[in-house]
Amino acid sequence: QVQLVESGGGLVQSGGSLRLSCAASGRPFSTYAMGWYRQAPGKLREVVGTITQNGDTTYYSSSVKGRFTISRDNAKNTGYLQMNSLKPEDTAVYYCAAAPDTNRLRVGVAGSWGQGTQVTVSS
Repeated sequence: QVQLVESGGGLVQSGGSLRLSCAASGRPFSTYAMGWYRQAPGKLREVVGTITQNGDTTYYSSSVKGRFTISRDNAKNTGYLQMNSLKPEDTAVYYCAAAPDTNRLRVGVAGSWGQGTQVTVSS
């Protein structure tokens, strides 16, 4: 399995931006599709988006499409989630995950998960 560690969370005002990183170690990061998820207090975890191994295809949930961008740098074994135009409803713990394909990630099935990073958006 690949080990994942998220970073970059914090407190930001509504309308602001944050970039989360997901650092991978262990097995080759380039062999895994990657997904980003979030879980707000009292709510189920939801998929934010996914990206294929070579980064050529991305998927976004309707709630973040047009505001968030997923990318990856396989040479640095790192994935990213750029979040713009943040809203208070984006407040959640954000997780990255890895799996052999994006089909599994889109339904929340992953072999590796990070520990999560808190994002808080104030109004």
